[in-house]
This record gives sequence, structure tokens and C-alpha cells, in this order.
Amino acid sequence: MRTRWSPDRTAGRQKASEVSSEVNEAGASGESRGAHGEAPIRRQRWRAGKRTGAGRFLTWKRALACVVTLMVLLAGGFTVLYVSIDIPQANELAKAQSNVYLYSDGTRLARTGETNRETVPLSRVPLGVQHAFVAAENKDFYSDSGVSLSGTARGILSTLTGKGKQGGSTITQQYVKNYYLSQEQTVTRKVKELVISLKVDRRNSKDDILAGYLNSSYYGRLAYGVQAAARAYYHREVEQLSVEQGAYLAALLQAPSQYDWAIAGPQGKQLVTERWNYVLDNMVNEGWLDKGARQRMKFPEPVAPTPGAGLSGQSGYLVDAARRELMASGVSEQELAGGGWRITLNIDPDKQRALEQAVTAGLGEGADAEAEAEPGGGVDAEADTASDEAAADGNRQAGAVSVDPRSGRIVALYGGRDYTRHYLSNATRSDYQAGPTFDPVTVAASMEVKTQDKDRYGTEHIEEIATALGMDVDPGDFASPDATSLGLMGASPLELAGVYASFHHEGRKVTPSILKSAERDGEGTRLRASIGGQAIDPRTADVVNSYLSGGGRGGVDRPFTPGVSEQTVTTTSGRTDDRKAEWFVGSTDDLVTAIGLFGEDATTHKQVALKNIGDGYPAKIWSGYTSRATLPAQEHS
Repeated sequence: MRTRWSPDRTAGRQKASEVSSEVNEAGASGESRGAHGEAPIRRQRWRAGKRTGAGRFLTWKRALACVVTLMVLLAGGFTVLYVSIDIPQANELAKAQSNVYLYSDGTRLARTGETNRETVPLSRVPLGVQHAFVAAENKDFYSDSGVSLSGTARGILSTLTGKGKQGGSTITQQYVKNYYLSQEQTVTRKVKELVISLKVDRRNSKDDILAGYLNSSYYGRLAYGVQAAARAYYHREVEQLSVEQGAYLAALLQAPSQYDWAIAGPQGKQLVTERWNYVLDNMVNEGWLDKGARQRMKFPEPVAPTPGAGLSGQSGYLVDAARRELMASGVSEQELAGGGWRITLNIDPDKQRALEQAVTAGLGEGADAEAEAEPGGGVDAEADTASDEAAADGNRQAGAVSVDPRSGRIVALYGGRDYTRHYLSNATRSDYQAGPTFDPVTVAASMEVKTQDKDRYGTEHIEEIATALGMDVDPGDFASPDATSLGLMGASPLELAGVYASFHHEGRKVTPSILKSAERDGEGTRLRASIGGQAIDPRTADVVNSYLSGGGRGGVDRPFTPGVSEQTVTTTSGRTDDRKAEWFVGSTDDLVTAIGLFGEDATTHKQVALKNIGDGYPAKIWSGYTSRATLPAQEHS
């Protein structure tokens, strides 16, 4: 449509011109006002951002110069480092000291540090086993330059940001770290590792590097080198290893303690099985293993370990718990195995002795210990009869953890009859159902909905509360509709002690800690905190404690306990739905103690139903321990 000329349009243009002139004048004086005042501001901004062709060229020229200068500086700096850093002499593990473990009062608990190591030539290692390690750690090993720049960069960034260890190193880099350097997580060490790896890759053959890597790596069970690992895990020489066994040892290097089949929990076994499959699948993809042979392979379970000397009785369980917590604090297994550590535990020797004696009496193992379990030198007739009945059941295992709820310190721990005979700690294992001990967690979840005015009570919410209180929750444990009502999820005495300590600590999360201090070469290591943030509302914690004091599923048939009548006592107890475990968790003002009896076949070590279940053995153990543990220090002797 054609636009016609109009006197009004001409007037409008003239008026706009006048207004624009006025605004420009106002803008020049800094007094732009009204709706029309925005126009000059936009115009001024556009003018400020305008660049001429020459200006843009100069800007890019400066940027390019900066980049080139930075590259030259980096190249020059790396050249200086490459020239100045020589390949050092091999570090000497023979000079490594023992680790000393002490009770809380400074008396010695144990000394460890015997190194099991035997260097073998690569010719003794079957080719399939060699390929298993390469497939697990560094598929491009035979063609790479010895370093992974991206992996090293991630490692340096993680160190600078305090995020701990970061994988990604090549076999050459790991060999250099193991053989020439230390396990410390510093930028300086990582830079040295990079430079020395480049030099080692140029100087040595790939076979020499692989042999050094296999012989210097730490496999757990105090075994250094593939030959020591073959003996420790399969009782055979390295040349007798099958591809399946070699793949397990290769998978093991990622986390030796977590992946040790003898002590791994369900999650650890699942992870190492997945990694074992990953290694074999990589071998097929690289052309090192026939696909048909791969499909016929079965997981090769290793033999039970042989604990080191000086770790018999409860000592081994205490040392094992301390090692695990230290590694959880960021110390690597190889660094710990290198020795020189002075580790003090929170374990109170008097309370530890009291717990050992109470469990021994409760299981009917030894008249002398049985007589000492109760203050005054004896036990009542009912406990005596119960002990005789318990002694008839050799398929009964006990585990217990006692915690100070105010500090989170583990003051006593019972892991089993003898570490040298039963390597897996019953105090930390979580492969038995929680049973009725989970009931207070359900109560807490219900109360959280009310105190927080939330409208989402259900299995998912209960799972969240369990996690917040410190339970290591596996979502699969909550798949059954009866999971929360019957306590079908797995739990350990250690976890339950932390959960109930959190109830006593007004709802703040308590993570039980066995470590008091750990130092090496005069430098202390930062340990994880025992007392965390608010896991549940303090009002919820009060309700749960009241529930456990008498109105809940526990609180009934509480055993008489001399010496604690003036304290607030809460308890819960009962057997699991599958009758394979029986629990008792008792709390006083000073101690929270979780005790579990577990059915385990003495020969096959498979879970079995408990005999005489429901007769109150865990409660009697708690009574015997608590009455003695609460005595004044001078009366323990």
C-alpha cells in the first residue's frame, strides 16, 4: 500500500529532530531526563564499542604475541627442567621402617612392616599375564612416549585443588613413581615424574619398563612385585599363573585392600569382578586373547591370606581398622606399606580388655576369661548356662564396636576369635541384615517429615535418612516392600554404633574413628572429622532416644547392668528375618556399643542360620562389657 504525503508526518519529523537536539545537549551536560534520555546513552555505547580495522588488527596482534610468549616461556621452562632433572637412583624399600601402632595411652599395640618382595625377570612372567597388566593400566603402552600429558594435568589440578589422587598415569609413569620417587601427592613430584618418565622411555626398552613396573608395584597383603603377589594370592610361582589369575592381579592394583576377595564386601567384590571383566575384554579388543577362550573363563577366587606375625588375637583387627581409616584420609596403600608411621589409636586398653572378656564369656570360650568377664570374678548361673549352649555352636561369630558418642572415638572393638584364623573383621563387615536395629532409623525418618513439615515420607526418604546418619546404603537393599519394616539391608556393628551415637549427639552425624593421630617423619596427617553436621533435627533425635528408652521395640527385657543404674540407658535388640544374625545395641551416657552375632559355617564360611537364636547372648555380652567398662580406671586392674 502506497504511503501518502501528509503535513502531519513532516511535522512529526521536525519535532523529533528538535527533541533529539535537546537530548544531545542534555547528554553533554550529564543531565539526560525522561523517556527520550535513553537514546543518546545507547548511541554513546555503540560509539564506545566501535573498532576500526587497524584497531582490531592491533588487538589480535597483542593477543597472538601473548600466546607466543607464553609458549616460548613454557617450552624454555620445560627445557630447563628436562636438562636439570636427572634419573635418580632407585629408592630403597629395604630402608623402610616398620609401622608402630599404639593404644590411646601410648602403650604399644603392634609393629608391622615386614616386606614380602622378590624381583623376577620378565621372561618368567607368562605373556598372557603381561598383556593383562597392559590391558588394565595402559593399552597404548607399547606405542606411547611414556607419559600422558592429559592425565598428568588432571593429577596436578587435583593436587592444587585438594581433590586427592587422580588416575591417568601411564605404566612408565607409575614405574617411575614406584621405583625412583615417593608416593607423596605434590606438584613437584608430579613434574619430576613427567620428566623422568620421558627420559626413562628413551633410555629403556618397553620390556625393561614393564618388568620394573610389575616388580615394583604393591598388590596388598604386604606383597611387592608380581612374584610375591602370585604367592600371596594363589600359592604358586609367577610362571604358573593363568591368564585369569593374572587379570585378577592386574585388576587388584587399582585398590588392593578394597579388591582383596578374602575381605571385600559385596560392593568390593562386584567392583573387582567388573574390572576383571574389563581387563579380559580389553585383551580381546587388542588381539591378545581369543574371544572364544575369553567366554569360557571363570573368575579365579584367590586363597585366604596369611596374616603377618604379631597380629594374632584382636591386634590384627585393630590394625586393619586403623589402616583403612588412614587410607580413607588420603594416605595411599603403598605409602603406608613403605613404613615409618607412628599411629596412635583411640582404643582404651582397659575397655578393649573388658570387651574381649565379655565376648569370650558370652561365646563360652575359656573358663578363665569367662570368670573375668564380670566385675567381682564371676558370672551368674543364667549366663553360665547360656555360655555352655553357645560353646556347642561352632558356626557362631561375634563382632562389636564401642564408641564414645560425645567425641566419636572408638574405644573398643572386637573383630573375631583371632585375626590369624578369621581374617575378615566381624566389626566392619556389612553382609548381614540389620534386622530390628534399623527400626529407629524408620522412626527418625517419620519424625523428620513432621518436624520439617515435609510431605514425602516413604522408602526413598528413609533411605536418605539412613545415608545421612552414616549407613553405607545400597539401593538394591531397599527393593523389597518389606525392606524397611524388616531391616533387610546390610549393616555392620561399626555403622550401627555410628548411627546410634548420632541419636545421642542430638542428631549430629557421628562417624566413629579409631585413629587418634598418625605421623611420619615428624609430620602429622590430617584425619577425617568424627563429628559432622546435623544429620537429623535435634527434636527427632530426642524422640528416637525416648522411643529406645522404653517405648520402642528395644527397651524391653533390658539386662541388669551394675554400675550404670544412674545413667540414661537405651537399647534395641532382636534377630534378623533370615535368622542368620542377632543384634543388641545398648547406649549409656558415655558409651554406645553395637554387638552382633552372625551365623557362619566354620568350614565354608558361608552364612547359615544361628542356633538358639533369641536367647539373648548379645545382651549378656553388652551387660558384661558395660558393667566393667564403666568402672573407675583404678578398679580395672
